[in-house]
Amino acid sequence: MAGIITIDAPPRPASLASPKDRRTGMGTTLPKKGTEWGKLKGDMEARGAHDVKWREGKTAVYVFNAGPEVAEVQKEAYTMFMSENGLGPMAFPSLKQMEDEVVSMGLGLLHGPEGAAGNITSGGTDSITMAVKTARDYARKVKGVKGTCNIVAPWSAHPAFDKAAKMMEIEMRRVPCAGLLADVAAMEKAADANTIMIVGSAPCFPYGLIDPIGELGAMAGRRGLWLHVDACVGGYIAPFVRMNGGDVPPFDFEVPGVMSMSADLHKYGYCAKGASTVLFRSEELRAHMIFDCADWPGGRMVTPTLAGTRPGGAIAAAWAVMNFLGEEGYRAKHRQVTDARETIEAGVAKLGFRVLGRPQLGILAFTHDEFDPFAIWGKLFERGWFTSLTTEPKGLHLMLSPFHNAVTATYLADLEWALGEVKAGNEGKKREARYS
Repeated sequence: MAGIITIDAPPRPASLASPKDRRTGMGTTLPKKGTEWGKLKGDMEARGAHDVKWREGKTAVYVFNAGPEVAEVQKEAYTMFMSENGLGPMAFPSLKQMEDEVVSMGLGLLHGPEGAAGNITSGGTDSITMAVKTARDYARKVKGVKGTCNIVAPWSAHPAFDKAAKMMEIEMRRVPCAGLLADVAAMEKAADANTIMIVGSAPCFPYGLIDPIGELGAMAGRRGLWLHVDACVGGYIAPFVRMNGGDVPPFDFEVPGVMSMSADLHKYGYCAKGASTVLFRSEELRAHMIFDCADWPGGRMVTPTLAGTRPGGAIAAAWAVMNFLGEEGYRAKHRQVTDARETIEAGVAKLGFRVLGRPQLGILAFTHDEFDPFAIWGKLFERGWFTSLTTEPKGLHLMLSPFHNAVTATYLADLEWALGEVKAGNEGKKREARYS
């Protein structure tokens, strides 16, 4: 599966080190006296100078750059509600209203049927975790599943499912892919009476490919299984790519077998971090997600997601950005993303690389049959590029933003240079692919 590149941290600038570096055996200690903001701001800017240059378009992971106008909306909306807390809907009905409207817009884009429901979470892992918890509780309370539960997922599915499974002592059954996509027949064989969820991705992170959700949905319906579609990457781009004429197959609640979805607002929704949505086909299903506790002296506490305190800024910024862009704005931004992807696809093919599968959205991965992609990545890093890798097959990986459409020529020129360096034996330092 894909891995994020881990590199050695740059040396700490001398200007940032105080006497004895304020360090003990356990790390930095709290200073005795406070420091004025101007000095702190300067120190923070100096530290940021060693980060990747995402504003120049040289980062194709972690950051989704939709331009300065969207960034301004994010910042202003976030700061307007940065002290408000989504934990208290009676105290902050504005946040409850904005969350409901964001969820409603998401369900509208993803063919949510009448009665569909959901919530804003802190990110994709949070959304996936809550979907797993909901499916588990549903299986136990409604279907009477006992003993060790299991999840059946393609090998390309995100590790967030493994994390959720470990937290809840659920068995994770990963099934090899067929042609980089979920193998429906093999997944059906792996499922049994204790399977609480099967998983499909739209798209998977490693290759940017949409699993055969229609076939998975048909299998789920036939076997009475809960199908979760991980659209953390694709949920807020695929509908607009389809509107723009892209050949995007059914992948959401349009497929009858889909019971839940995860879709990240802070990815291709271009909202401020951290904001995602977890969505369910019905309120009856969502009810199994809710935490409700009155057995303590502080009164009844009801929370929809894993978090207690929920940053109001993330909810407000999501509402503001979605209304700021609207359908036309999203279509325009996503047209830039797919144009960039198509340009890079054509460019890498001319250089002798092989694109993995047929990407349709904003991610693509490509390999080279003669030269080591990891070595090529290392040379690109020397020119300031920070992207991902896939480990099987070994390949370069890009998750593109609208801004990348302006720097495709620069990327392809640097890629050609990096490939030439590796061909000449000037590989430089190779990088290890892993999450960190």
